[in-house]
Amino acid sequence: MADLLIELFSEEIPARMQKKASDDLKRMMADALKAAGLTFEGADAFATPRRLTLHMTGIPTATPDVREERRGPRADAPEKAVEGFLRGAGVSRDACEERETPKGTFLFAVIEKKGQDSATVIADALSDVVHKFPWPKSMRWGSNRNLSWVRPLHSIVCMFDGKPVAGEIAYLDVDTNALDKLEFSEHVFGHRFMAPQSFTATDFTDYKAKLLEHKVMLDPAERMDLIEDAAKKLASDKGLEWVEDRGLLAEVAGLVEWPVPLMGGFDPSFMEVPEEVLILTMKKDQKYFVTRDPKTGKLAPHFITVANIEPSDGGTAVAAGNERVLTARLSDAKFFWEQDLKGKLDDNLEALKDIVFHKDLGSVHDRVERMKKLARYLADFIPGCDADAAERAAELAKADLVSNMVYEFPEVQGAMGRYYAKAQGESDAVADAIKDHYAPLGPNDECPTAPVSVAVALAEKLDTLVGFFGIDQKPTGSKDPFALRRAALGVIRLVTENNLRLKMQDIIVFANNVALSTGVVQVGPATDALNAGAESFETIEAFGLLEFFGDRLKVQQRDKGVRHDLIDAVYSPGVSGQRDDDFVRLLNRVSALSKFLESDDGANLLAGYKRAANILKIEEKKDDRAYDGSINPALLDGEEEKALAASLESAGADAKTALGQVDFEGAMAALAALRAPIDAFFEKVIVNADDADIRVNRLNILNSIRASVNSVANFDMIEG
Repeated sequence: MADLLIELFSEEIPARMQKKASDDLKRMMADALKAAGLTFEGADAFATPRRLTLHMTGIPTATPDVREERRGPRADAPEKAVEGFLRGAGVSRDACEERETPKGTFLFAVIEKKGQDSATVIADALSDVVHKFPWPKSMRWGSNRNLSWVRPLHSIVCMFDGKPVAGEIAYLDVDTNALDKLEFSEHVFGHRFMAPQSFTATDFTDYKAKLLEHKVMLDPAERMDLIEDAAKKLASDKGLEWVEDRGLLAEVAGLVEWPVPLMGGFDPSFMEVPEEVLILTMKKDQKYFVTRDPKTGKLAPHFITVANIEPSDGGTAVAAGNERVLTARLSDAKFFWEQDLKGKLDDNLEALKDIVFHKDLGSVHDRVERMKKLARYLADFIPGCDADAAERAAELAKADLVSNMVYEFPEVQGAMGRYYAKAQGESDAVADAIKDHYAPLGPNDECPTAPVSVAVALAEKLDTLVGFFGIDQKPTGSKDPFALRRAALGVIRLVTENNLRLKMQDIIVFANNVALSTGVVQVGPATDALNAGAESFETIEAFGLLEFFGDRLKVQQRDKGVRHDLIDAVYSPGVSGQRDDDFVRLLNRVSALSKFLESDDGANLLAGYKRAANILKIEEKKDDRAYDGSINPALLDGEEEKALAASLESAGADAKTALGQVDFEGAMAALAALRAPIDAFFEKVIVNADDADIRVNRLNILNSIRASVNSVANFDMIEG
């Protein structure tokens, strides 16, 4: 068994691509070796800004010998058929055997292949991997015509069993139109500036140690640990706290091969600029870590940058250079901030007319007008929500989009609106709602809880959903260009996490009418149906948004361990013909149903229901009619029938009463009373009796079982 070491050395690889690239290298080489019959014990991949490295252990020095028997045509088959078989098997007629089988005499070819030297297999596999490597973006360089890499590829190191592997990457020369090649090498290059000279290594341990001597830390995790430890110490030495940012930490570790964290500072006068802008300027533009004063919790005028060299002066010049660059950026931010404060958010509203939200949904100003009406309407359903404040917050929610600061830093939209609102004397509720109205942006994003914030956030997302569904721009497959799935999940979280009792059918109708009243042109059969009879459930269903919410609800609850079929059972229209569109009530019903089905009564009732429903389905199809009549007491024959009929009447009434009181556990308990009489009925009673009237009555009993159970949930949708 032997080890394999591969290094693909190039110009700087973007940090965001390094992790996937190292994983792809490991996966593709592993697949190639397995396909060639080579096994391995382990594989580890690493990335630095200039190299992808793969280390594989426990590889045999040769592929195994292969012996394969292949049956061909009959021995007396036409010559052309025999020739085709021989050609495909790669053998001559003399090398074949004729064997008797129960079906006749057939030709058999015995194909024996000697194992290959593993180094040859590896060389071929590596060449293929390089040519097929799945970079999200790649380039060609120099006179190379058909070899592409994320950045110019300089060398390929390939060592197997301590020896260099002979191999090459062939490519077309654009000038000569002839094949050229990049040959495998054993020469490894160190740090670009501090140790650019090459060296050779015998194995991975030697390779990693010598890289370290040449100022290259190979393992990204080790670089991250070093940066984190040094950043914490630098901050602590100044009495500050390093603000942890794992995403930035991983990115910075992908920008340096020899990380050297340094601390710099900036003029405290810049602290007048909102904190979000300071952080964004340092993080996004400069890749700096920020620090806080642990006593006040406020941002400190100090940052930590990571150099890729060891400065001879201890980092003074590097820190000073970074400070100058940051000062220029912060000066711009401070100027934008001061300019924006000279006006008010109300002054920006007219400019929103010039921003197109969507060609069929009007401008952002039109959107704001819809959001105002929606927010005021929703305020009535949100405890403690001031309708005037909700409408005012919706009016100003998008006004910061045309501010200088947001134009320069789009990521701070909403947050800047809050600052400007506070500066012009708006209430905390209005200012916070402006900041929070985009939330929640994802499953892990904090969900607003303040009443006004909830109203405006709901209005923003509902306007998006109803608008795009109204113009038939629904998500398809994996495509969701307008982030409607995220908007729907946001609505669901806002409703359920704030325990809001909303009827989504009514909300959709109102939102659609608002869109029409503000002059938005909506097209498509769904909207036509909704407009033709907005109060009817069928037209709401045609609109498609209720079903879309159900799909998103299943996704959200699945992540919490809730079975999707239980949500289907509660959310489907069922016998009532309407969905339960109160998400809070719906999830309570799902919880009660889940607990019920985990009990013996629930499991057995489900089995009895399935049996009744299956018999009904078969008989209704066979007779081409529905058995949905009333039970005739005069035709009940035997104690089991009578007991079940009585139980159905009482359990149905009890379940209906419990549902009216929103007592879902009580409704399930009422259904549990049906378990024993249903079991006894199927044990003692033959449904398809010889007497036609008794048969019909018994099928009506089965329908009564189905109807009683489905009054609580659609048990047809439950798996099992």
